[in-house]
Amino acid sequence: MRPSPISATVDFDADGVQHGFLKLPVSHDESAWGAVMIPITVVKNGEGPTALLTGGNHGDEYEGITALLKLARRLTVDEVQGRVIIVPMMNQPAAQAGRRTSPMDRGNLNRSFPGDPDGGPTKQIADYFTRVLVPMCDYALDLHSGGRTLDILPFAAAHRLDDLALERQSLKGAIDFGASTAIMMYELDAAALYDTVVENQGKVLVTTELGGGGTSTPASIEISERGVRNFLIFAGITQGDIQRPARQQYVEMPDASCYVQSEHSGLLEMTCALGGVVREGEVVARIWGITRTGAEPVEYRASRDGLILARRFPARVEMGDTLVVIGEMVTSLER
Repeated sequence: MRPSPISATVDFDADGVQHGFLKLPVSHDESAWGAVMIPITVVKNGEGPTALLTGGNHGDEYEGITALLKLARRLTVDEVQGRVIIVPMMNQPAAQAGRRTSPMDRGNLNRSFPGDPDGGPTKQIADYFTRVLVPMCDYALDLHSGGRTLDILPFAAAHRLDDLALERQSLKGAIDFGASTAIMMYELDAAALYDTVVENQGKVLVTTELGGGGTSTPASIEISERGVRNFLIFAGITQGDIQRPARQQYVEMPDASCYVQSEHSGLLEMTCALGGVVREGEVVARIWGITRTGAEPVEYRASRDGLILARRFPARVEMGDTLVVIGEMVTSLER
């Protein structure tokens, strides 16, 4: 496999604070010799672990982008022992357009791993993370939220892994992130995710969902910023006390039944609240047809007892859209 076409304007081995770009050459109608310019910050101080902090894997998820832009401006070399690599907008074309996917090739970065140096721009970005950035790190934090189409109860998550020691470390990182909910998460399509690449390389990974609706709020930004600070303390790169809520809830998503998906198109009426508790068989949503009047709505029922972790945000739905995600409440975590 040939080397990545992406080059960095920062020196990953140099001490100090550096702000620069990952430059991916592109040629298109508006720029014959252009480049995708992905902002990157490296803060390094001597020997120690490396944390790779990423946001903007999807371009319409603003909580992580904002928190990492603020961290890149504020983090000083004196606060760090080791190295912090900050990439606020992994999929920079998508972030600039405010879209989940890239306008350059319609690529969904988080379904493009491990990537391909000979592919389109999105595959090339995925390849650079897989073969260059992820091997540098010991700890990875990937900040997501619901974007324009989902509203999500803020949580940090780990995954079930064959390596039980790595699983325990990742879950500890998710708890220490300090959201009110920590989750052992089930992914519907894990094979091409960034998470899977990181975990397969034996790195501690924490992923998040921090709100949604295509915007951010003071509360979601506060959770994001606190979580990033906590993660660096958890990784042993900065000093301080981890700030967790007095009580957190631990939730598991054991299988695909946690996702209630639509088999109809129409207008969505939610009958449950985000963060609410539901019982198996309880109506959680109705879909009203818009082709004729007088028709009964289609009711969708909870697939299990549990907590509403996420709900669709736009009222217009198509077949296959996820309506709600239900997690299995396990325990409260006392600090």
